[in-house]
Amino acid sequence: MNDRIRAREIRVVDEDGGQLGVMPPFEAIKLAREKGLDLVEISPTADPPVCKITDYGKYLYQTNKKLHEQRKHQKGSQLKEVKFRPATAEHDYQVRKNQIIKFLGEGHKVKAMIFHRGREMAHQEVGRAKMNRLLQEIAEHALVEIGPRMEANIMMALLAPKRGGGAPSKQGGAPAGGQA
Repeated sequence: MNDRIRAREIRVVDEDGGQLGVMPPFEAIKLAREKGLDLVEISPTADPPVCKITDYGKYLYQTNKKLHEQRKHQKGSQLKEVKFRPATAEHDYQVRKNQIIKFLGEGHKVKAMIFHRGREMAHQEVGRAKMNRLLQEIAEHALVEIGPRMEANIMMALLAPKRGGGAPSKQGGAPAGGQA
């Protein structure tokens, strides 16, 4: 801003966006002061650097407003948790598997957890088999970031969406109500 601009020549833009041309910084500062405004460096990496004659406070306000708008439209990835038990019934297993595929399709990471309680801890291989089956069935939708491992009485795996995987596809066999 103003006297902090160190380039020998700068491209100057007025407050309305019109090009004033390439000139030394002291001339641009002189023009800005005549109008009661500031000389603000907009693009320091350009050759020559681009400076604009504008009110510095207004410039800061507008840049902060643009940043805020950009952040508002960004969608952050969330970590979703899906919980199983070693004795989870087949239908419940399918529902949870489909939920994981849906979350991955939306771009979220998923933490799949199998809880062991009481005597189930003596047969951890049942939980490991269920986790391995899950990972094989969703392999086309997920990348395994952290493989299945035991943490106390919980077997967990962290799954991330595959790039280019997209939304889950409907798998249909015979047409509904048709002759097969």
